[in-house]
Parts: sequence; structure tokens; C-alpha cells
Amino acid sequence: MLTASALGHPNRYPFYLAIALWCSWRWPARLAPRNVVVFAVGFVLVSVLLVPMLKTGLGLARPLAALGPAAVTLVGEPEASPAFPSGHAAFAVLAAASLTPGTAWAARVSLLLFAIGVCLSRISVGAHFPADVLGAALLSLAVVKALGAAFRIGAWR
Repeated sequence: MLTASALGHPNRYPFYLAIALWCSWRWPARLAPRNVVVFAVGFVLVSVLLVPMLKTGLGLARPLAALGPAAVTLVGEPEASPAFPSGHAAFAVLAAASLTPGTAWAARVSLLLFAIGVCLSRISVGAHFPADVLGAALLSLAVVKALGAAFRIGAWR
């Protein structure tokens, strides 16, 4: 689960963007360039703006701080930032939701499993409550939907 959490960290964005750009350039029919644009713009909106603003504004405690060490088994190092929404979950769902439209079945399944794995890992390692992860996922889905409508991408209609 620590590996899944590490793979879903928003600091991995340049790596995932590079892969998406290369795949879109190499196989534009398999990964539409507009999907990569939604991923890039969505990252700025979700991971750079909305998640940090919500974390700071709400200041909700993580499970260890809220429930204490007797109730929570933390795997890995404790994080100091507030809990809601989960930045890892928001990033993973953003990547999956923005890159899947129009892609092959195997790619959609892989991206869905990636997002689910990251979301479950954040709860499993004791870093987040389920509501933190669910809120992050819904935030990312809403941003992808709005960007899809703004860019008038038929796959999101």
C-alpha cells in the first residue's frame, strides 16, 4: 500500500504528463491530445489550487491526530498537512478520469485500477478517513466534467 500511495503522489505529475504526452504524440487515436490538455489544466486546478485551499481553509485532522495512536495504525511517516481532501486521491482520480475517454479498454481498466489502488492505499496506511478520499475523488470528477464541457469534448457529454 505504501507503493500505491507513492505512485499516486502529486509530485509524480511531470512523469505521468511526459508519458501521456508521448503516448498522445505517438498514438493520437488512442489517447486524444485534448485528454492530455484536460489532465494538465485539471492538475493546476485540483492539485495546485483547490486541494491546498480546501486543506488550509478546513484544517481537518488526519486519523492519527483525531483518534489517537491507540485507534489508528499508521504505516509510514505521519503527514503534517490537514486531511481533507486527499491530495493523492484527487491526483489519481484526476489522471484516470481525464485520460480515459476514448482510450482502449485495457488502458481504461489500468487507469481505473490505479485510481482505486491509490484511494484505498490512503485509507489503508492510516493517512486519511474514507470521507477525505471520497471528497477528493468527487472534486476531481467534477473538475474533469467541467473542463470537458468547457473544451467541448464529445467524449464527456
